[in-house]
Amino acid sequence: MEKKPILTIDKPHFVVKLHEELLEVDLKEGARKELEDAIEARPILRESLGLLFQTIVPLDVALSAIESAKVDNKGRLKVVIPLRKDILLPLEFEESTRLAEKMNELIPLAKQKEAERTKRLQELEKRSRTSPREPK
Repeated sequence: MEKKPILTIDKPHFVVKLHEELLEVDLKEGARKELEDAIEARPILRESLGLLFQTIVPLDVALSAIESAKVDNKGRLKVVIPLRKDILLPLEFEESTRLAEKMNELIPLAKQKEAERTKRLQELEKRSRTSPREPK
């Protein structure tokens, strides 16, 4: 069951939803909306072509992948993502500020959860790599 977003900002052409571990930007209509739906429905496309399409279509971003969220001098929200193009959301100053504060609060928690998840996976891999027991 999908959890409700922590914060939702509804604009005329797009909706921004902040979840506990995900920033979701969804377009409302048009050809870009159809392209976004197609990419998000196919994880392989998202992984392989995501970098290429991110300038045309906003894709969902895990908070653990985000470095920070800042409000620029025009009041827009700038989401800084290492190794990817930053996302710039044209929001009102108050909306940007509220979203940036909440994101910067959740980002360290998401990074910690991701680090714990990675550590557990590495431990499981080590266990499965142990040599089989010798028959007695």
